[in-house]
Amino acid sequence: MGEPGGVGPEIIVKALHRPEIRKCCTPIVIGNPEIMREAAELANLPLKIKVLSSVSDSIPEAGTIEVLEVKSPLAKKKRSPCKSAGTAIVKYINQAVTIALNNEVSAIVTAPISKESLKMAGHTWPGHTELLAELTSTKNFAMMFYSKKLKVILCTIHTSLKSVPGRITEGLVSRIIGLAGTGMKMLGINNPRIAVAGLNPHAGESGIMGKEEVVSIGPAISEARRQGINVSGPYPPDVVFHRTYQGDFDIIVCMYHDQGLIPFKMIAFDSGVNFTVGLPIIRTSPDHGTAFDIAWQNKANPSSMIEAIKLANKLKKTITN
Repeated sequence: MGEPGGVGPEIIVKALHRPEIRKCCTPIVIGNPEIMREAAELANLPLKIKVLSSVSDSIPEAGTIEVLEVKSPLAKKKRSPCKSAGTAIVKYINQAVTIALNNEVSAIVTAPISKESLKMAGHTWPGHTELLAELTSTKNFAMMFYSKKLKVILCTIHTSLKSVPGRITEGLVSRIIGLAGTGMKMLGINNPRIAVAGLNPHAGESGIMGKEEVVSIGPAISEARRQGINVSGPYPPDVVFHRTYQGDFDIIVCMYHDQGLIPFKMIAFDSGVNFTVGLPIIRTSPDHGTAFDIAWQNKANPSSMIEAIKLANKLKKTITN
């Protein structure tokens, strides 16, 4: 369900009301039934909320959203982070991971959460990705973002910009190149054309504008090519996104969060999907945040949530088959 005071509950009810979603999967919401009732009323949707005590109780019915209730003290504070929300969302995620690892569900789709709420509740995870990795005991993972025209994967995630150069090592870049291949195979592309972006302007100009391309990024690419991976670069960051958008490459390995996410969200803000590569479970999410500024006003666009559910279903089929 995500952050109770954010747009998560609203985009969930709007997405689950869509006929194409009900046809592609059997959705169960994990969270607070009362919050989901409020969201359905807010969106003026004729949806009934049915409370489940376990996944096995599920009996899908038209016009009904099934909610696996996770009990947690929850102050009904809307449109801002709070401690009680931080406690609740961790319980929701724990429950989701548990049933996914037990193969009770095929995939999980996570609605946005507030990092500030997590902090208020005493948690130190910087976001969903790191929390999911810890809960599944996963060491090798990465954030990948999917849209029809552009796909990116990140070497560093939730870290300050000034710390990025020190984190860009040959080992890290090699690992993310490998995960890029894994992610593309999950999408059904077995020999993807992987482009690697440089860290510095002009990809460092042979060390004139920075050494990372020479010391770390270039050697990682060379080693990956020796292993038979179809990868090239490092390319100037201001060029590689245009080339990929035009169809020259299938995915870009990006050095840091905003390098990949600014161009991605520019073209796919309402349709892009985030999914975590490397986990033992399928996990997708919308590529936007809690949007407290428009939350609980019936203004939220469910498009990214709809695409996240569809992609979760596609990834499930790719891996199963």
